[in-house]
Amino acid sequence: MRKFVVLGAALVAAVAANGCVVGQSKYDAAVAETETAKTELEKTRAQKNALELQVKSLKDLNAKMTADTELALAELQRIKDSRDKERSSIEGRIKEQEQKIKELTAQLRTVRREYEAAKRQNEKLNNIVARHQKELKERQLGTESVSPPAPSRLPASPSPGPAQATAPGMLPSAPATPTPTSPSHAPGTVNVNTASASDLVLFLGLTKEVADKVVANRPYKVRGELVSKNVLPKGTFDAIKDRISVAP
Repeated sequence: MRKFVVLGAALVAAVAANGCVVGQSKYDAAVAETETAKTELEKTRAQKNALELQVKSLKDLNAKMTADTELALAELQRIKDSRDKERSSIEGRIKEQEQKIKELTAQLRTVRREYEAAKRQNEKLNNIVARHQKELKERQLGTESVSPPAPSRLPASPSPGPAQATAPGMLPSAPATPTPTSPSHAPGTVNVNTASASDLVLFLGLTKEVADKVVANRPYKVRGELVSKNVLPKGTFDAIKDRISVAP
């Protein structure tokens, strides 16, 4: 455009200098040059439009890329925040689990100590039970090893008359019987808490069934429990009460 203006001004100056007399060749040259300038101007305009379109396309692409970048940055920030939140949650759960492990470990140590204490107590109890069982067995063996004294041989006595009735649960016996030496703590008496059934038969004259019943209902705190527990009939008890004891 600037070049076309310059050529036009040159043409006007040439006309003015030559008194409006311009040669055909110069005119044709000026016209040709003007056309060339117009062509170049149009070409330049086309290039300018093309460049403007490219710039616009580049701007649009830049805006799209900027938007995509912002979206990517936002997504990245969201992922980062989510990762930090998840990491914080995991760390919190790890701390809780570690605390629970510590508490369970402490409880386990306590349970082990209690178990060891219970085990030792159980061993002590077992030893005590074994010792008592041993002592009880030794006492039983000692009691069995003591044989009852042999009864004195008595002279034959006459048969009892009608006034000498035998109490229920007792064997018939001679009216006069010497006082036996019985396995009891009181002299002349039989301890119904310690005497064997055979001793009760031998020294008290009870039947085997009644003697077994006396042994089965031990212990007796007082002699009267032989009647209250329905072990001996009242008549049998009255007949032998002076020859029995319940001393420990």
